[in-house]
This record gives sequence, structure tokens and C-alpha cells, in this order.
Amino acid sequence: MSQKRILIVGAGVGGLSAACYAAMNGYRTTLLEMHSRPGGVCTSWTRGDYVFDGCIHNLAGTSPDSRLYGLWRELGVVPRLAMRGYDELVAVERPDGPPLVLHTDLDRLEAHLKALSPVDAPVVDELMAGARWFRGFDLLGLAMASPAERIAALARGAPMFRKWGALTLERFAERFSDPFLRRAFPTVVYDWPGQTMLMALYFMGRASVGDLGWPEGGAQAFSQAIADRVVSLGGEICYGTRAQTVLVEHDRAVGVRLADGVELFADAVICNGYGPDVIFGLLGGRFTSRAVRDYYAHPEDRVEMGVHVCLGVRRDISAEPHAIVLPLEGPVVIDGEPRERLYVECFGFDQTLAPAGAAPLKVVLPTSWERWDRLSRHPVAYKAAQAEIAEAVIGQLERRFPGLRDQIEVVDVATPVTTQRFTGNGRGFRPDPAVLVKALFAGRRLSQTLPGLSDFYMVGQWAGPPSLPMVAAMGRDVIRQVCRRDGRPFAADPGEASG
Repeated sequence: MSQKRILIVGAGVGGLSAACYAAMNGYRTTLLEMHSRPGGVCTSWTRGDYVFDGCIHNLAGTSPDSRLYGLWRELGVVPRLAMRGYDELVAVERPDGPPLVLHTDLDRLEAHLKALSPVDAPVVDELMAGARWFRGFDLLGLAMASPAERIAALARGAPMFRKWGALTLERFAERFSDPFLRRAFPTVVYDWPGQTMLMALYFMGRASVGDLGWPEGGAQAFSQAIADRVVSLGGEICYGTRAQTVLVEHDRAVGVRLADGVELFADAVICNGYGPDVIFGLLGGRFTSRAVRDYYAHPEDRVEMGVHVCLGVRRDISAEPHAIVLPLEGPVVIDGEPRERLYVECFGFDQTLAPAGAAPLKVVLPTSWERWDRLSRHPVAYKAAQAEIAEAVIGQLERRFPGLRDQIEVVDVATPVTTQRFTGNGRGFRPDPAVLVKALFAGRRLSQTLPGLSDFYMVGQWAGPPSLPMVAAMGRDVIRQVCRRDGRPFAADPGEASG
């Protein structure tokens, strides 16, 4: 019997994961990627002597006690890349007093919060009780759990989900009497005040046990490690190869036609790409449902963390918090919007990203897709907008880091159009917390398969919840489904990736 073949379109983390597990399970595996490197949105880029990371902030699975650590081992990320936890998740600063520092040591955090506002001790106690509960509840690790384990976890966690799931950081902060804590606390998760308290408590609890940390080398090293694992398992990755059409016969995916007209055939096709382009482009919109059409009918204009203002600075920032919420002196117009704060990321903790005594520093901004799409049609205006943003950000950072302007060696501004050009992803989307719950506890994802089409699967953030662990687990799950379809046992080789 000939070896069955799987074609995978898109070398994002979901596609890379699917390719690894397909090769582990004896399938002839070919991965098609339009770019010259792996990773998709999980990427970084080099400017001069500096590496700027465009993806990873708090990676679930950095603790050996996490279920997801086993996933990263299977995919060749560990032990190849050293994993490290953080001492603090974020520092929220103010001009007239000590900052709010979200220490990962929960005892230290409790003492810190009560020192900031002794009168708020009862609120702090409630907050810390929730965070301590999550120390032992590996929420995203459920992506690797069996159905029975997920049901048991749902039963165990139900009271916490009911209590905290619908409560936002902004609403919870209203319980503080201290004016600074009321302003600062809503910003502690990427400066997203509308984020659920469930996610904040998960971050606090899991970071306290060394999870939600950083892989040495960042996103590109992370993606390259998985790509190398694909090749070591016998899989093939074809870079610079753009898919044009998914070939369908009798409502079954049978292969892919490339942009140059070459047709490749397979027993199953997996796509890891921008959802609308896959469903309405590669497949021509022939296999949808009302739910799928409704999901994609109103694309989100807002792109969280859509603009990356990257600076390479000849300055030692290794003692700085890895993330800072920096208040501005009154609203400052940046990227066409009044801003009251900047979310600053300091990468002085990873010496592989810059020369000795230097480090990358980055400010991420939410932005409008339509604005940058419109500007991209006028190159002079587009470049001017990038330069204007960089100048405004540098001016604000100079207040926090005196002398910074003279220490800057590299300036790079990436926009949603940059992301689209290199990865095919452009617009943002508003993830529904219910999607995460369904995926973790019931294994339900909206467009992982499409109605009326067999032997076709989607992986990635457009097929289910975002985050690197979730899309990597999705690639694993898809190959498990394919193995079940073909009547073969699923194998997950832990590998022996070199350190």
C-alpha cells in the first residue's frame, strides 16, 4: 500500500504542528509556505544588530509542570530553547508615586498591594485567593487533556468561571478605594481593560509557578525549532510557494493548485491561513454555513497590538520590568488617536536579541486596519505616518528613559499592512471568550472543518481560539482525527531535540 500524503498550506505554528504530527504518524508530509521562513504571525525580524519580536509575550507551557511543556517537547522547542519565567508580569507606573508591580511571587504581590493601599486589604485578599487557586489549574493545558479530564476540570472550575468569567478588569477595579489602583489595575493584562478577570487570575496564578514565560530567542527561534523538527521527521517544507486553489472532487479535498499552475494531490488538505482567504478564496466560498458566513461577515477593523514601534537602543535595560504601562502627560495623539498610556516591552532579559550592553525596546499600539490600508495606497503618506508615530513615541519614552534618543541605533515601525504583506493576515478579529471555553472543554471549534467538504481541515487562530498553545494543539488534534479516520493509532513522539 502506498504511503498516504497530507498537504498543509501555511507554515504558521498550527501548520507546523500539523506537519510534525503528520510526519510522526507515517504520512508523506508536504508543507507549502509563501514566505521564505516559517512561523506566519509567530515571527521576528532583524534590523542591524537587533532582533525585534512580533508575537510572543507570555508563552503558556514554559514550566516543566505544565501539560503544554510536553507539547513543546514533542514539537522540538524544548530542550532546544531555554524557557524562563518572569519576576513580574507588568509594572504600571505613575508620575507621583510607586508603581503597581504585578510580581509573580504571590506573597510578595499581596504585600505590595496592601502596602499601596492598606484600606483595600479585603479586595486584595479576594484577588489573591483567586490567583492562588489558578496556581494549580492549568487552563490552557486542557488543550492537551482527554475528554474525561476536560469534564472533570469543568466541574472543578465551574464556581470560579461563574464568579470571574463575566467580570472585566475594569469592573473589578471599581472595588478598590485607592484612586491609583482603580486606574492601574484595568491595564495589567496588555492594557486591555475589557479583558475578563478569569484571564488575569490565570496569568497571575500560572506565572507564579514559572509558567507564562519566554523561550530564549523569541518567536523566530521558536518557529524555526518546529520547522527543523518537521524536516528531521522526514517532512518537506516548500518556501516561496503560494497556493491558489484547493482542488475538490466529489466534495472531497484532493489537493492544491499552486500560483504557477502546478497541481499537487493528497489524501487530505490542511490550511493554516487567514480565514476569509481560505474559505472564500482557496475554496471559492462553496462550503459554508450560516454560522461560518456570519462569523466572517463583519471583519473587525480594530487590530490590537497592530502597530509595533521597535527601537534598538545602546542601553542596559536588563533591570527594567519586561512590560511597562507608561502614563503620558495628558492625552497625546499618536497614530491618529489620543493616547493616555503606552504599553512598553523591554527585552533586556534576552541577550540573544542584541549586542552586549544593548537591547530591543518596543511599544505596541492598537490601531485601525482601514487607516493603514488606506495609507498603504499612498507610499509617501504611509512612510510619513510611520515616521510621525516613531517620533511621537520616542518623545514620550525620553521622559521615562532620559538620554534614550541619543542611544537609539535602529528604528522600525511595523503596521497591519506589514503583517499582511509577510503573513497574509491583516485585519483583526474579536475573539469570543465562549469560543475558548468550547474549545477547551468541549473540543468545539467553528471552522476547523467545513460543511459538505471531506478530507479538509483548518488550523490556526481563524479556526479556533488564538494563542500559540491553542493553535499548536489544534494541529495535533487534526492529525489525531486523520489517524482515526484512517484506522491507525495516533503517535506523539517526544523527540530528542538538541539543546
